[in-house]
Amino acid sequence: MILAIDQGTTGTTCIVFDEEGRPQGRAYSEFEQHFPRPGWVEHDAGEIWEVTRKVAVGALADAGVQGPDLRGIGITNQRETVVAWDPSTGDPVHRALVWQDRRTAARCDELREQGNEGLVRERTGLVIDPYFSGTKIEWLIRNADLPEGTVFGTIDSWLAFKLTGRHLIDFSNASRTMLFDIRKLAWDGELCDLLGVDAGSLPEPVPSAQIYGTTSEFGGEVPVAGIAGDQQAALFGQACQRPGETKNTYGTGSFVLLNTGTAATEPQEGLLTTVAWGIGDSEADYALEAAVFVTGAAVQWLRDGLRIITRAAETEDLAASLDSNDDVYFVPALTGLGSPHWDPYARGTIVGLTRGATRAHFARAALESIAYQTVDALQAQEAASGERVPSLKADGGAVANSWLMQFQADVLGVPVIVPEVAETTALGAAYLAGIATDLWTVDQVREMWREAARYEPRMEGGKREELLGRWHEALSRSRGWSQA
Repeated sequence: MILAIDQGTTGTTCIVFDEEGRPQGRAYSEFEQHFPRPGWVEHDAGEIWEVTRKVAVGALADAGVQGPDLRGIGITNQRETVVAWDPSTGDPVHRALVWQDRRTAARCDELREQGNEGLVRERTGLVIDPYFSGTKIEWLIRNADLPEGTVFGTIDSWLAFKLTGRHLIDFSNASRTMLFDIRKLAWDGELCDLLGVDAGSLPEPVPSAQIYGTTSEFGGEVPVAGIAGDQQAALFGQACQRPGETKNTYGTGSFVLLNTGTAATEPQEGLLTTVAWGIGDSEADYALEAAVFVTGAAVQWLRDGLRIITRAAETEDLAASLDSNDDVYFVPALTGLGSPHWDPYARGTIVGLTRGATRAHFARAALESIAYQTVDALQAQEAASGERVPSLKADGGAVANSWLMQFQADVLGVPVIVPEVAETTALGAAYLAGIATDLWTVDQVREMWREAARYEPRMEGGKREELLGRWHEALSRSRGWSQA
């Protein structure tokens, strides 16, 4: 048995997988989101740890197993979110700055104006953007009253520290910090100096499949043996271990990753080059990534912000109740725009409202926006690779929405394939832990992937182009809004 900890942006899921990669026990719990100012997003890292521990115990109970029954533990996590803590007490010293947080947008502008974009792109494969961890760490150093000896890390670092006592970060998460040389697989001194970050306060970079230590939190001494950022873990869990294979994970945001093998490709316009994973002592694999910041979070906003739905699942019937979108479009740039636009000053926009608009229009517009943003991301990857993607493997919570998956296939014009285990983020973490503990090989986990559903495109090409054209008109109205 493998316990996978999937620590996400709005909650933690833990799943116990058996020797055939099938889920046997599951538990989930949300935690509080903090928005101290417009564009600022924070989490309580202490609460994340307590929720994670509680949910892990719940998943073990649901599976009818105990800690000593586990072969290992895998961790996957929301990336770029920064935790600062005192290693002597093990306590956070500031709320975590979440990947969605935009407080360093002006600082990123300064860095670009100073001519640092090329250096960052060359060393890290990233763009200069408040999305990434580097300027968040710099902000904490400059603005928070941190005790001497404070250390920093992403959420995987925080959980690994609480479980094993080690201060570490896997290559995939390190590659999202804007401080990590993705070819040398080491912290870059020049970038650390640029942001005033002491490399000694950063965690030790390690491969994604390796035994890092053991934990007695759940009884016995269980190896913590696999770590990957959520999107890289999903790529691995979707059995996309070969160059050219592509997946999209529909979560709080959506992330399209294309495996490029052991070659870290030169960064392409609107895309990121990132470490996919490192296994044992072998060289790392890389991926081209298109990151869309707000997709599932748009539905959550309908539920929690506008309160026009009580459950995310309601959107499926609401969207299907309309024959068309009646020209209503929602651009969910609630925390700016990611790939391929990279506009931190874009803001959410709803256009086309009339007196006849209802909550069904809001629900449909939110779902359509998820699909449109995925098209934009995938088209940018196709332009970069020069290859047409023949199909898209889809995973994450939104794949339960059949209306959305069919609409996604329609506006993409290629089949959308849903796996048997939709939560491939957790599955990827389990696979990595299983490989590190010799439960499986890479070839075996590829053979374990199973298809559950396939959505074939049914929309006529002219209609597809019309919808995408109007979407891009709406998109243009959201750009640069907070600077206007």
